Amino acid sequence: MNELIPAIIVASILGAGLISGLLFAFSNFIMRALAELPSDKGMFAMQRINEKIINPIFMLFFLGTPVLCALIIISTLQNINATGSWYLLIGAIAYIIGPFGITMLFNVPLNNMLASADVSSAKEIWPRYQKRWQWWNHMRTYIGVAAIIFLAVGLGNIQPYQP
Repeated sequence: MNELIPAIIVASILGAGLISGLLFAFSNFIMRALAELPSDKGMFAMQRINEKIINPIFMLFFLGTPVLCALIIISTLQNINATGSWYLLIGAIAYIIGPFGITMLFNVPLNNMLASADVSSAKEIWPRYQKRWQWWNHMRTYIGVAAIIFLAVGLGNIQPYQP
């Protein structure tokens, strides 16, 4: 597996970059644009986004990147004294905690709540949803960017361990 690690790291950086970039877009402008719409329209648009995002391409990167990061964690723990291992370990863990973990623990439950809500209650639900969802989105975005940096630095420092 050690000979595959550089390719796994590159693939994980690609996946982390795509997912974190998507999260950045939501933090930077998508949610602000939706917030400027009337509550029922913004809520309806977000409900559609949450439906359409569940597609094979997104799911490949969303679920595949944490798997790659888990492989990096296993490999680095087996070679913890190798140059770059700590960067790789921190980056892989950060990705699993941030973009993947926060999504599953906080954003998905909020999305599920929004999906089950009727648009007629948008004036009460939509502002609370936006505030909580955006806060968690900012957190997973920041952690995702940090994960990419750590993974890239680790990749740049990879060398075989020599006792």
